[in-house]
Amino acid sequence: MENVKTDELGPLKITYLHSQKADLNAVIVVDNTALGPSIGGVRVSPSVSALEVARLARTMTLKNSIAGLPHGGGKAGIIAGPRRADKEHMFRVFAKLIRGLDEYIPGPDMGSDEQCMEWVHEETGRATGLPAEIGGLPLDKYGATGFGLSECAQVACPYVEVELEGAKVALHGFGNVGRAAASFLAKKGAVLVAASDSQGAVFNGEGLDLEELLEIKKGTGSVINYGDATRMGAEDVLTVPCDILIPAATPDVISMDNVHSIKARLILQGANIPATNEAEQELARMGILCIPDFIANAGGVIMAAMEYARKTAEDAFKAISDRIRQNTYLIIGKSRSENKLPRTAAEEIAKERVFEAMKARDY
Repeated sequence: MENVKTDELGPLKITYLHSQKADLNAVIVVDNTALGPSIGGVRVSPSVSALEVARLARTMTLKNSIAGLPHGGGKAGIIAGPRRADKEHMFRVFAKLIRGLDEYIPGPDMGSDEQCMEWVHEETGRATGLPAEIGGLPLDKYGATGFGLSECAQVACPYVEVELEGAKVALHGFGNVGRAAASFLAKKGAVLVAASDSQGAVFNGEGLDLEELLEIKKGTGSVINYGDATRMGAEDVLTVPCDILIPAATPDVISMDNVHSIKARLILQGANIPATNEAEQELARMGILCIPDFIANAGGVIMAAMEYARKTAEDAFKAISDRIRQNTYLIIGKSRSENKLPRTAAEEIAKERVFEAMKARDY
C-alpha cells in the first residue's frame, strides 16, 4: 500500500476493500466533506493505485468547491480490467461493501458507466450518472464534460489570440469525453485534426471528418481505421501542430519528457491530472495557456450534482455553462494579474471556500 500523505484538507478517510470470493480489490478515498458529502467517480483499471485515487479525490474537492457545489471530493478505484465478464457481480459486491460509507456518493468514471451506477444505486440507494429511465442525467449520453470543455474553450481562446471558428483541435483520448468535446467544439466551428485511443492515433492537418470518425470508432473500435489520415502512436497526438490540445484520457501524459514538443497554444485538461506539476510550470514558461482539470472538465460533476439535487437536464446545462465560463474568466484573470500558474490561482480560490466551511463546521 502506498503512503498517501495528508495535509490541511485531507484525506479524511481511506478505505480498502477486499472480497476473495468476488476477486475484488478496491480503494475509496474521501478527501474532504466540509462542503457536503463527497462525490466522485469509480475508476476501473488494473493499474489504479491508492495514490492515484487520492490525487483524483483531491481534484474532486477542488472541482466541487470552485464550481459552487454542496459536495466534497471523493474517488474510488477498482483494481480490475474494465471488460471483466462478471462486471455486474463485481459492482454489486463493491456497492454492498460501501453501503455504510455515507460520506461517498459514487459516479461513473473510466471503466464504469450509467449501467454500473444503476447496479450501485440498487444496492446502496445513492449514485449519480444514472440511466435516464430511472430519473438520471447520464453524463455520457448528454456529453456533459465535453460540453463544459467547449464552453471553457470559447472563453479561453481570445486570451491566446485564437479564433475558435476554424481552430485546430487535437484530442488525446477519443472516448466518451473526447467524442463529446469534439462534437460540441465542431458546433462552434472548430476543426478536429487529430484523435487517439488505446490502439493509436490519426492526424490530418486539414481536418478529420468527424461524423466518419465517429462511425469508424463505433464500428471498428478504433480511430486508427480512419482512412484519410496519417497513423501514429497514441502519445504522438500530444505533439501535433494544433491550436487547442485536449488530453482526455489517462493521468500524467504530459510530462517533462514531451512538454517541449507540444505545439498547441491552449491546453484544456479534459482528463483529471493529465499533466505533471513540473510540466504545467514549463508550459507556462513556454507561453502555453493550460486550463487545469478542475476548471475545464467540471461539466460532468456539475451535471451529477444537479441530478442528485433532482434538477432537469436544462438546469444542468445552464449551470455547466455559467459556472465554467465564470471560473475560466476568473482564474485566467487572477493568474495574469498576480503572475501565477492558472492551477495555483484556481487552487487558492477553491481552497478558500473549503477552509471557510471547515472553520464553520469546526473540522
